[in-house]
Amino acid sequence: MNVDPRALQLPGIQQHPTELRPRRMSLAERFYLPLLSGMVVTIRHMFQNLLGLRKRVTIQYPEERREYSHRYRGHHILTTRPDGSVRCVACFLCATNCPAQCIHIEAGEHNDVNVEKYPVVYEIDMLRCVFCGYCVDACPEEAIIMSNNYDMAFFNREQSIVGKADLMKPYTVDPERLGYRPYYPEEDAQRAKMRREAFDLVDAARQKAAGAAQSAVAGG
Repeated sequence: MNVDPRALQLPGIQQHPTELRPRRMSLAERFYLPLLSGMVVTIRHMFQNLLGLRKRVTIQYPEERREYSHRYRGHHILTTRPDGSVRCVACFLCATNCPAQCIHIEAGEHNDVNVEKYPVVYEIDMLRCVFCGYCVDACPEEAIIMSNNYDMAFFNREQSIVGKADLMKPYTVDPERLGYRPYYPEEDAQRAKMRREAFDLVDAARQKAAGAAQSAVAGG
């Protein structure tokens, strides 16, 4: 038995349409007049920026530079000793703690017995680096810090691998361009004392070895 669907329609309830009907545009929509409201907003913002009626968010880079925090984690820096030699002792703690595994170090034997090792090769792949600062936190010698330099644009992958010579550039001596680094003024005196005591221990060990050798010679 065929039943008319209209007979099943409940009173007061609108049923879903059974056929597709195109929406009829109004006369304003046919002439694209609603676009004028969006153009008015765009033109208003343009003249406000041109006439300086409000503070602009953009800056004229590279003539203008954005001011970042002194703890900003930018381009890496290898610090040096007063004699100009690199402070790194090739302990591999920075490479071990790096979550991106972007640090490559090859160690060599140092001429100074108090230093023991130094990095013959120290490379950082900037494309893999996530700038987390773990290498700075792990370094016991404060040999690696991070600067405020954020100009890192490369034309190929080979340029993104920064070597030891590039990490020891002269601009690193400018305190204004230093970024994330271990900076604890209240601990400076304690750190200096610990370094002096460490070298005293080396001298004491040498004196003890020399005394033992003299005793052996005297006993023989």
